[in-house]
Amino acid sequence: MALEMKVPSPGESITEVEIAQWLVEDGDYVEKDQAIAEVDSDKATLELPAEASGIITLKAEEGDAVAVGEVVCLIDTDAAKPDGDTSAPAKEVKKEEAPAPAAPVTPTKTETYATGTASPAAKKVLAEKGIDASQVKGTGRDGRITKADAVDATPSMGTPGPGSRGESRKKLSMLRRKVAERLVSVKNETAMLTTFNEVDMQPIFNLRKQYKEAFKSKHGVSLGFMSFFTLACVRALKMYPSVNSMIDGKEMLSFDFQDISIAVSGPKGLMVPVIRNAENLSFRGVESEVKRLAIRAREGQITVDEMTGGTFTITNGGVFGSMLSTPIINPPQSAILGMHNIVERPIVRDGQIVVAPIMYVALSYDHRIIDGKESVGFLVAVKEALENPEELLMDNNIGKALEM
Repeated sequence: MALEMKVPSPGESITEVEIAQWLVEDGDYVEKDQAIAEVDSDKATLELPAEASGIITLKAEEGDAVAVGEVVCLIDTDAAKPDGDTSAPAKEVKKEEAPAPAAPVTPTKTETYATGTASPAAKKVLAEKGIDASQVKGTGRDGRITKADAVDATPSMGTPGPGSRGESRKKLSMLRRKVAERLVSVKNETAMLTTFNEVDMQPIFNLRKQYKEAFKSKHGVSLGFMSFFTLACVRALKMYPSVNSMIDGKEMLSFDFQDISIAVSGPKGLMVPVIRNAENLSFRGVESEVKRLAIRAREGQITVDEMTGGTFTITNGGVFGSMLSTPIINPPQSAILGMHNIVERPIVRDGQIVVAPIMYVALSYDHRIIDGKESVGFLVAVKEALENPEELLMDNNIGKALEM
């Protein structure tokens, strides 16, 4: 019998997907649960597993937009699995007699030193410079190009060089198109501003140096920077609830929980999975959840539900070497914190100039519901927690906070 495979719903409010890539070919034998296609929605790229074993017949092309519930392929479940050797017998190649060699043709030498031609020495110089002889005006007899002309010649700035000038065109995936639309809408529909500050990371460096190995040995995850930043943001969001809010029509919707979206790089681009109820997590809990979500994103296993519903976002451009940026708000949220690279810089500490590991941080926010005082206060609260983590994030009990 022929089993009709229909597009499953990848998440609430999604009505269609795009066939990004078929992982099998028409007529292939597929096993049950084998990944047969990658499909793009406007929120994620997901794998489509075979619902049964059999011979597959494709009903949609790569790049097609198909509605949820539409048939995309048939699987003949009665078809037997082919033997291992399915190669067709080699076709007999008919030998053809070689054509008789053509009579040699003696080329007629037509090269002269007329206008536009170059002497052998000039040609060599022009070839080394990558300049076409037609672009050089000769000063020799009858307008020929001399070696001196070639030495003095310089390529025109508007003239293509000898290198490749190819180009390619590739259709944007549905996910990338949706991201583009969302980012443009944010710029057009919000009053987005960005405030900046700097953080002395030395206290966190000291804590990680002292407890990193023991923490990893006990909990199986590294004591990274994300747990400090996540918990610092949780604290600041409680102090400034408007940053943990969003506009819904003519109303401001505020939350008494902190679902922190973490931007991670995946095979299909940037993805933003959510750490649910971060306010209830310890350092170990945050690091474990960050690791779990990052692995699922990199392996293409992240679901739409895991990327939906955050109240605030943290993005770390520092892992790519970014010194400073203005991150774009992740709608419908109202604020996003940007982390950057850590660089040793001279600062004043206790009246003395010292070298310290400094990170610039940026908070982009929607000025329609977050005032400048609140945005600056929020970022200062994050800075204070990161520069004094033992007191403000660990309640002066490092062992208990790290569950050592």
